[in-house]
Amino acid sequence: MGNGTSTREFAALYEEVYQDMYKFARYTLGHPQDAEDVVSEAIVDGYHSFGKLRRKESFRPWIFKILSVKCKRKLKEYVHKTTPLPEELAADFPLDENLQIRQAFGRLTDEERLIISMHLFGGYTSKETARILHLKDATVRSKESRALQKMRTWLES
Repeated sequence: MGNGTSTREFAALYEEVYQDMYKFARYTLGHPQDAEDVVSEAIVDGYHSFGKLRRKESFRPWIFKILSVKCKRKLKEYVHKTTPLPEELAADFPLDENLQIRQAFGRLTDEERLIISMHLFGGYTSKETARILHLKDATVRSKESRALQKMRTWLES
Protein backbone atom coordinates (compact mmCIF):
# COMPACT_ATOMS: atom_id res chain seq x y z
CA MET A 1 0.00 0.00 0.00
CA GLY A 2 1.92 2.98 -1.20
CA ASN A 3 -0.14 6.11 -0.87
CA GLY A 4 -1.12 8.08 2.18
CA THR A 5 -4.84 8.05 1.34
CA SER A 6 -4.97 4.26 1.56
CA THR A 7 -3.01 4.34 4.81
CA ARG A 8 -5.40 6.91 6.30
CA GLU A 9 -8.41 4.96 5.04
CA PHE A 10 -7.08 1.74 6.57
CA ALA A 11 -6.35 3.51 9.86
CA ALA A 12 -9.86 4.98 10.01
CA LEU A 13 -11.50 1.61 9.32
CA TYR A 14 -9.20 -0.14 11.79
CA GLU A 15 -10.03 2.43 14.48
CA GLU A 16 -13.73 1.48 14.16
CA VAL A 17 -13.15 -2.24 14.77
CA TYR A 18 -10.09 -2.48 17.04
CA GLN A 19 -11.99 -2.85 20.34
CA ASP A 20 -14.23 -5.58 18.92
CA MET A 21 -11.22 -7.35 17.44
CA TYR A 22 -9.45 -7.33 20.78
CA LYS A 23 -12.56 -8.53 22.65
CA PHE A 24 -13.04 -11.30 20.10
CA ALA A 25 -9.43 -12.46 20.44
CA ARG A 26 -9.37 -12.06 24.22
CA TYR A 27 -12.52 -14.08 24.78
CA THR A 28 -11.54 -16.67 22.18
CA LEU A 29 -8.01 -17.22 23.44
CA GLY A 30 -8.34 -16.28 27.10
CA HIS A 31 -4.88 -14.70 27.23
CA PRO A 32 -4.35 -10.93 26.96
CA GLN A 33 -0.86 -11.18 25.43
CA ASP A 34 -1.93 -13.79 22.86
CA ALA A 35 -4.96 -11.64 22.00
CA GLU A 36 -2.74 -8.59 21.43
CA ASP A 37 -0.38 -10.70 19.31
CA VAL A 38 -3.06 -12.14 17.02
CA VAL A 39 -4.75 -8.75 16.61
CA SER A 40 -1.38 -7.22 15.67
CA GLU A 41 -0.68 -10.03 13.20
CA ALA A 42 -4.14 -9.64 11.66
CA ILE A 43 -3.68 -5.90 11.32
CA VAL A 44 -0.26 -6.27 9.67
CA ASP A 45 -1.62 -8.84 7.22
CA GLY A 46 -4.70 -6.70 6.61
CA TYR A 47 -2.62 -3.59 6.03
CA HIS A 48 -0.47 -5.36 3.44
CA SER A 49 -3.52 -6.79 1.64
CA PHE A 50 -5.74 -3.72 1.97
CA GLY A 51 -5.27 -2.74 -1.68
CA LYS A 52 -6.90 -6.04 -2.72
CA LEU A 53 -10.10 -5.30 -0.77
CA ARG A 54 -12.59 -4.29 -3.45
CA ARG A 55 -15.36 -2.85 -1.28
CA LYS A 56 -14.34 -0.86 1.79
CA GLU A 57 -17.79 -1.61 3.30
CA SER A 58 -16.57 -5.22 3.57
CA PHE A 59 -13.66 -4.22 5.82
CA ARG A 60 -15.18 -5.52 9.09
CA PRO A 61 -16.00 -9.08 7.91
CA TRP A 62 -12.74 -9.19 5.95
CA ILE A 63 -10.50 -8.19 8.87
CA PHE A 64 -12.42 -10.49 11.25
CA LYS A 65 -11.87 -13.38 8.86
CA ILE A 66 -8.13 -12.70 8.99
CA LEU A 67 -8.32 -12.47 12.79
CA SER A 68 -10.34 -15.67 13.14
CA VAL A 69 -7.73 -17.56 11.11
CA LYS A 70 -5.01 -16.19 13.42
CA CYS A 71 -7.05 -17.23 16.49
CA LYS A 72 -7.68 -20.69 15.06
CA ARG A 73 -3.94 -21.19 14.52
CA LYS A 74 -3.21 -20.00 18.06
CA LEU A 75 -5.86 -22.36 19.45
CA LYS A 76 -4.08 -25.28 17.78
CA GLU A 77 -1.10 -24.45 20.00
CA TYR A 78 -3.39 -24.85 23.03
CA VAL A 79 -4.65 -28.33 22.07
CA HIS A 80 -3.58 -30.13 25.25
CA LYS A 81 -3.97 -27.18 27.56
CA THR A 82 -7.17 -26.06 29.31
CA THR A 83 -7.18 -22.41 30.18
CA PRO A 84 -9.70 -20.75 32.44
CA LEU A 85 -10.91 -17.30 31.50
CA PRO A 86 -8.71 -14.81 33.39
CA GLU A 87 -10.39 -12.91 36.22
CA GLU A 88 -9.02 -9.57 35.04
CA LEU A 89 -11.52 -9.64 32.18
CA ALA A 90 -13.95 -7.94 34.55
CA ALA A 91 -11.85 -4.78 34.46
CA ASP A 92 -11.44 -4.83 30.67
CA PHE A 93 -15.03 -5.68 29.84
CA PRO A 94 -17.29 -3.89 32.32
CA LEU A 95 -20.40 -4.82 30.29
CA ASP A 96 -19.86 -8.42 31.35
CA GLU A 97 -19.95 -8.06 35.13
CA ASN A 98 -21.29 -11.52 35.85
CA LEU A 99 -18.40 -13.63 37.13
CA GLN A 100 -20.38 -16.85 36.78
CA ILE A 101 -20.97 -16.23 33.07
CA ARG A 102 -17.28 -15.55 32.50
CA GLN A 103 -16.35 -18.69 34.39
CA ALA A 104 -18.86 -20.79 32.44
CA PHE A 105 -17.54 -19.34 29.17
CA GLY A 106 -14.00 -20.24 30.27
CA ARG A 107 -15.02 -23.86 30.84
CA LEU A 108 -16.04 -24.29 27.19
CA THR A 109 -13.67 -25.94 24.73
CA ASP A 110 -11.50 -23.72 22.55
CA GLU A 111 -13.69 -24.46 19.53
CA GLU A 112 -16.89 -23.62 21.42
CA ARG A 113 -15.41 -20.31 22.62
CA LEU A 114 -14.30 -19.52 19.07
CA ILE A 115 -17.77 -20.21 17.61
CA ILE A 116 -19.55 -18.15 20.26
CA SER A 117 -16.99 -15.31 19.99
CA MET A 118 -17.33 -15.21 16.22
CA HIS A 119 -21.09 -14.83 16.61
CA LEU A 120 -21.11 -12.35 19.51
CA PHE A 121 -18.07 -10.18 18.79
CA GLY A 122 -17.44 -10.79 15.12
CA GLY A 123 -21.09 -10.58 14.16
CA TYR A 124 -20.77 -13.64 11.94
CA THR A 125 -23.77 -15.75 10.98
CA SER A 126 -23.52 -19.51 11.43
CA LYS A 127 -23.09 -19.86 7.67
CA GLU A 128 -20.15 -17.41 7.64
CA THR A 129 -18.60 -19.08 10.69
CA ALA A 130 -18.97 -22.48 9.04
CA ARG A 131 -17.21 -21.26 5.90
CA ILE A 132 -14.32 -19.77 7.89
CA LEU A 133 -13.89 -22.82 10.15
CA HIS A 134 -14.44 -25.30 7.32
CA LEU A 135 -17.47 -26.85 9.03
CA LYS A 136 -21.06 -27.38 7.97
CA ASP A 137 -23.55 -24.65 8.84
CA ALA A 138 -25.69 -27.14 10.80
CA THR A 139 -22.60 -28.29 12.73
CA VAL A 140 -21.81 -24.73 13.79
CA ARG A 141 -25.40 -24.15 14.90
CA SER A 142 -25.51 -27.37 16.91
CA LYS A 143 -22.09 -26.75 18.51
CA GLU A 144 -23.14 -23.23 19.48
CA SER A 145 -26.46 -24.48 20.83
CA ARG A 146 -24.78 -27.24 22.86
CA ALA A 147 -22.18 -24.81 24.22
CA LEU A 148 -24.86 -22.36 25.33
CA GLN A 149 -26.83 -25.21 26.91
CA LYS A 150 -23.68 -26.30 28.80
CA MET A 151 -23.29 -22.76 30.09
CA ARG A 152 -26.95 -22.64 31.19
CA THR A 153 -26.54 -25.95 33.04
CA TRP A 154 -23.37 -24.76 34.78
CA LEU A 155 -25.04 -21.50 35.77
CA GLU A 156 -28.05 -23.30 37.20
CA SER A 157 -25.97 -25.63 39.37
